[in-house]
Amino acid sequence: MRTQTYLFVTLLTATTAMAQTPAPGGQRTASVNTQPRVDVTNMARPIDMPDTVWIEDLTMLEVRDQIKAGKTTALILTGGIEENGPYLTTGKHNHVLKATGDSIARSLGNALVAPIVTLEPGNTLRPNLSPGTIVLSQATFQAVLTDMSNSLRSQGFTDIIMVGDSGGNAKGMQAAATALNGEWKGNGYVHFIPEYYNYADVEKFEEDVLGIHEKLEGYHDDYYITAIISTVSTEAIRMKERQKAGKFVINGVALDPIAKTIENGRKMVAFRTEATVAAIKKSMANKK
Repeated sequence: MRTQTYLFVTLLTATTAMAQTPAPGGQRTASVNTQPRVDVTNMARPIDMPDTVWIEDLTMLEVRDQIKAGKTTALILTGGIEENGPYLTTGKHNHVLKATGDSIARSLGNALVAPIVTLEPGNTLRPNLSPGTIVLSQATFQAVLTDMSNSLRSQGFTDIIMVGDSGGNAKGMQAAATALNGEWKGNGYVHFIPEYYNYADVEKFEEDVLGIHEKLEGYHDDYYITAIISTVSTEAIRMKERQKAGKFVINGVALDPIAKTIENGRKMVAFRTEATVAAIKKSMANKK
């Protein structure tokens, strides 16, 4: 019995010491990183598939099984962090993409969405950038798009779709797509879809279909942008704070009742989705 107890204590001490072995730099290494990793590549998925098109919200096994089931199109969405007036957060474009990206992927039926590229290209050395604005150099922006596309292709995605919600993103996306298609030589395709950036058409839809006419106040903000964002987040449009201050209005258009604004936002998302999906299908047909 004493021998067994001694062996147990010795093993426990050794295991504890292994878990607490300092990593380079003096930091301790977590126990999970000291043990052999189970290879789950071919493991049967042990749980049901969730209802999401966002890669970052799926497990590795779920992404694997989605690709095997035919979801071989991946969306790369580019937004930005910038000044958007006194009421919208700096991540305006990224919030819009949460709404439109989800809708486009579901409408396509065979697509998943990569994590949003939340930073846009710009002059990183420009003095006096507005508070909160963060940009990437054009070279870095294109490198991010290139690396994401190559990563997605390597795991089985055959069509990469690039759309941008900020106008300054188009040049880099077009350049990255052209370069990658030249390198891949038909072994996978990158489609840059400029038709997604259709805010002039959205404004006309707003006027002709929804009967809403804005009187611009000079902010980097619009009713249609606010309405689209409201479908995914009322915090990003500062609803409660604006209601309290009596400022829940933009360009002369009231945002209350919020249910109506959200309804209009969904109609605008559907309008943009239809135009974008049509352009994606046309690009795919031309490439193959």
